[in-house]
Amino acid sequence: MGVSQTDGRMEGWLYTIRHNRFGLQFSRKRYFVLHENNLTSFKSVPSDHNEEPERRASLDCCIRVTDNGRESFHRKILFIFTLYNTSNHLDQLKLGASSPEEAAKWIRSLQDASQKGFPIPDCEFFVSHAEKGLVKLDVSKRNRRKNSVDWTNYSSTNYSSTSLNVETNVAPDVIAPSPWKIFGCQNGLRLFKEAKDWDSRGRHWDDHPAIMAVGVIDGTSEDIFNTLMSLGPLRSEWDFCFYKGNVVEHLDGHTDIIHLQLYSDWLPWGMNRRDLLLRRYWRREDDGTYVILCHSVYHKNCPPKKGYVRACVKSGGYVVTPANNGKQSLVKHMVAIDWRSWNLYMRPSSARSITIRVVERVAALREMFKAKQGHGFTEFVSGEFLDTKPCLSKINTMPLKTEAKEVDLETMHAEEMDKPTSARNSLMDLNDASDEFFDVPEPNESTEFDSFIDSSPYSQGHQLKIPTPAGIVKKLQDLAINKKGYMDLQEVGLEENNTFFYGATLQKDPSLTLPCSWSTADPSTFLIRGNNYLKDQQKVKAKGTLMQMIGADWISSDKREDDLGGRIGGLVQEYAAKGSPEFFFIVNIQVPGSAMYSLALYYMLKTPLEEHPLLESFVNGDDAYRNSRFKLIPHISKGSWIVKQSVGKKACLVGQALEVCYTRGKNYLELDIDVGSSTVARGVTNLVLGYLNNLVIEMAFLIQANTVEELPELLLGTCRLNYLDVSKSVKER
Repeated sequence: MGVSQTDGRMEGWLYTIRHNRFGLQFSRKRYFVLHENNLTSFKSVPSDHNEEPERRASLDCCIRVTDNGRESFHRKILFIFTLYNTSNHLDQLKLGASSPEEAAKWIRSLQDASQKGFPIPDCEFFVSHAEKGLVKLDVSKRNRRKNSVDWTNYSSTNYSSTSLNVETNVAPDVIAPSPWKIFGCQNGLRLFKEAKDWDSRGRHWDDHPAIMAVGVIDGTSEDIFNTLMSLGPLRSEWDFCFYKGNVVEHLDGHTDIIHLQLYSDWLPWGMNRRDLLLRRYWRREDDGTYVILCHSVYHKNCPPKKGYVRACVKSGGYVVTPANNGKQSLVKHMVAIDWRSWNLYMRPSSARSITIRVVERVAALREMFKAKQGHGFTEFVSGEFLDTKPCLSKINTMPLKTEAKEVDLETMHAEEMDKPTSARNSLMDLNDASDEFFDVPEPNESTEFDSFIDSSPYSQGHQLKIPTPAGIVKKLQDLAINKKGYMDLQEVGLEENNTFFYGATLQKDPSLTLPCSWSTADPSTFLIRGNNYLKDQQKVKAKGTLMQMIGADWISSDKREDDLGGRIGGLVQEYAAKGSPEFFFIVNIQVPGSAMYSLALYYMLKTPLEEHPLLESFVNGDDAYRNSRFKLIPHISKGSWIVKQSVGKKACLVGQALEVCYTRGKNYLELDIDVGSSTVARGVTNLVLGYLNNLVIEMAFLIQANTVEELPELLLGTCRLNYLDVSKSVKER
């Protein structure tokens, strides 16, 4: 559909996503205009800037924007994002764009607009500590946790070039060797294999090696991403392995379960057909890079099929990076697969040659893009969701509570009517019940429907069934009671342990040899802003840490475990009871899985807090200030390449990507980070949990420095987590 950005004004067609009276989702096409912090919508393109909009809303610093990924509506793939008010989660607006690039532009512009949307009720801005160059936000205690803005999947690189937060490069913030070693070149592709930690020369081949093919394709990263994600019949124009495929379950906008059936004519003689059942995850990086990762899973709705041998993808995926000003793309295709063949002729070298053949699909993709230059690639997207069985959209069990929600909405609207007009200018003003019965017609809509019927597997000899009201109700009930339908092949159980001391449930191991233990990481591994960063944009090796790591917790529970520092009998309260002057900084990373896991890291400051102005401002500041400053640098120092690729090595402003609950105690500050608050982060976490006991994870924490007075940056602390095991997490009572 395209978007236009001129003079601080952004406009274009979007889809509003709502639920009707039956709890089913529907979309309506509207023309949106964002000017300064005002968002307006029209049923058609406005004739001039003074035309009165159909709906309007004002954005302020209470507005958060989240990326919800891909969904299918009326045979169209939309890229969804949601605006909601952190002080009232019922006040929200769900929108969809026709492409991931359009969605990224809108998300960034809306986040910028919400930053500019001041003032808001009970928020008063002023500058203090001028002599230290610190800008603080004073908010009443009642509104402490309202002022956070989610720059989902965006780091500090997203600020304008004039901002003090700018980081113009996308280079990693960790010094680490490449996990890949080149071993050949074929069909214009460079071929690499994963270098194991014990294989310093890169000459040894294990039984199922990870192999990567790298090539340059004449196409935009967005077009290539859409082509790779499509499972339609036109995929056969480049994927010579592919016979047919379908989406078994749509987990969320960034994750799904897919089933692929492969041809056998490219396999060695006598080898049976193979199929794959994969959990697929994708995301878009700051620089326009698309990452697609997958690994094999089990799903109760897709057991092994007769006539096929199910191969096991240990790790696989694509990385598509823009090159040459976006006109070309660097494509990396990685696969590590067990073909599950016991035949005597199937030697390791034969299995390896089959895997190499698989990654050579990049060459076929390159040639197809050359042949299709100038003709567009929308046709390759159309088949993505058409091969799935006709079913209702995933509704997250909302319909079972529809009546209660409608009462809440009516009550809310009644309360809103008593407020002055300016206070009622909310996101819900952009929604209206009448929208259900009016939509802007799409071009060639009838043609698309005919194409859908022709390509549907149910169109040959079968009539398309129209669901009855009773059938809809049954579907909704099934969705409500249906549990997780898939299982990672690496999943394990939990071990209960009811006696523990907060701050000491994870053992320390300075020797770096014990599994499920912690130690500190080498600070020089991480790059931080130096004295001249605002002039040269150069980062330097960290030389030390401000705090000392003194303990860690690895806890599992059936709910969130907040404020561990305030628990009686814990490490922090033990110091408080003695009246000790030490100050504690606790990072509690809450990870959703088969249970809620809490990884809590305890850091101690021995010198007075007042001697560290930036840290003091962070500790005593409000949530908006904290969200804009707290930074994490991740690093997987040992582990599979798929995990290293999913986690990355780039610093992230945690509070602008995830929900963070701050607890200020007498002698501590705790950050409870909800990883499950972002679909992007949740997808990465689910992948990491499957490989957790084979990983060494390193992290560094710091407060971002934005002014000359605050530079150079200094790490608060580091940690190294050795081969964590969910079965050894301590069960919270």
